[in-house]
Amino acid sequence: MTSQTSEHPDDRTPDAGAPAEDVAEPLPLPLLNEPSDGVPLVIDTQAGLERAARALAQGTGPAGVDAERASGFRYGQRAFLVQIRRAGAGTWLIDPEPFSDLRIIDEALEGVEWILHAASQDLPCLSELGMWPDRLFDTELAARIAGMPRVGLAAVIESLLGYTLAKEHSAADWSRRPLPEPWLRYAALDVEVLTELRTELISLLSRDGKLEIAEQEFEHIRSTPPAEPRVDPWRRTSGLHQIRDRRQLAAVRQLWLEREDLAKNRDIAPGRLIPDSAILAAAKAMPSTVPQLLGTTGFHGRAAAREAPRWLRCISEARALADLPEMQLPTNSPPPPRVWADKDPEAAARLATARPRLAAVAEGLNLPIENLLTPDYLRRVAWRPPAEITLESISAALAELGARPWQIEKTAAVLTVAFLDPDPLPGKAPRTADPNR
Repeated sequence: MTSQTSEHPDDRTPDAGAPAEDVAEPLPLPLLNEPSDGVPLVIDTQAGLERAARALAQGTGPAGVDAERASGFRYGQRAFLVQIRRAGAGTWLIDPEPFSDLRIIDEALEGVEWILHAASQDLPCLSELGMWPDRLFDTELAARIAGMPRVGLAAVIESLLGYTLAKEHSAADWSRRPLPEPWLRYAALDVEVLTELRTELISLLSRDGKLEIAEQEFEHIRSTPPAEPRVDPWRRTSGLHQIRDRRQLAAVRQLWLEREDLAKNRDIAPGRLIPDSAILAAAKAMPSTVPQLLGTTGFHGRAAAREAPRWLRCISEARALADLPEMQLPTNSPPPPRVWADKDPEAAARLATARPRLAAVAEGLNLPIENLLTPDYLRRVAWRPPAEITLESISAALAELGARPWQIEKTAAVLTVAFLDPDPLPGKAPRTADPNR
């Protein structure tokens, strides 16, 4: 499959003065809707898994890898289908559910570069299966670094390969069995062109002198272990900032933990039991009877009525608690930038000076500013810079935070100058140098 460019005369730019009716519509791109080797059978037996491992081990070059989850349908983020394609081995679709892990596939790909699109989304669920790459190429991140305006898989394929890729099954319930044939076709197509896409992106990055930047970013993702479980994950309840009372906060916690246990036992997405908005509404209302609970936003239908005593018990427990949760956990993170001017005007000036200068650097490199330097790193070093601000100390602070060598090279000097001589904040008089210092 190769990149296509049209030589059709109607694709040339029309004269500015041409009548509107004479401007031809651009020709539609070819639709990529059938895997080149047909739709593979799904591997769900040990013999089939061993056959897939042998074939992949004997293949050549990098391997395109993808995983499909059932987000919003099942509990957690585990993979319900793993797709792999490698030259000489073809495409393999593997159902992970019958197996304790897929380490045999990981061993078959030892030393092989994996090509994923938005790797940070799929690597955690692959890790749960005992799979982790020795080398990585992320086509989504490569497209960002290359400065492409749209970086979704279908958009990148259209731009670089000249095909349209249907994405109608991306949000499907991949836990369904058997998986419908159109879904399997979609899954196979997701890895069909990753190797060719990698080739085009390498060419693009090499042309702009960004290949080494991309390689450092890929290795950063690959070498970063999966995140540790959050402390108090219930605090991620959507809209929690609306709760202003510790008793109500306790109700949120009790309801969230109960929902989590029930969802895990039933293997269902927690939001399908009751949404976050219902938890917040119940915590605010603190109902004491089932009818009151069922009159609360989000608690309706037979399912809500059936589990109403369960949710009511959680609220009763919260009402009786003596040890209430704190409104906020202690953190070493900087406060929100909107309050910096009041809390620490000097830090606010450093941040306000550095941001537009980094934006100019990012624009010059034709990449998003958040890829030039992680926003959290910028906030942390601006809030509490080294005691002595020098190029070396700023570089060391960025490295400690996790910035890659290329990021330090492009940003440390900019930050050093900005921090040593920040622009005054609007409405704030510039500081006068102390002659005794």
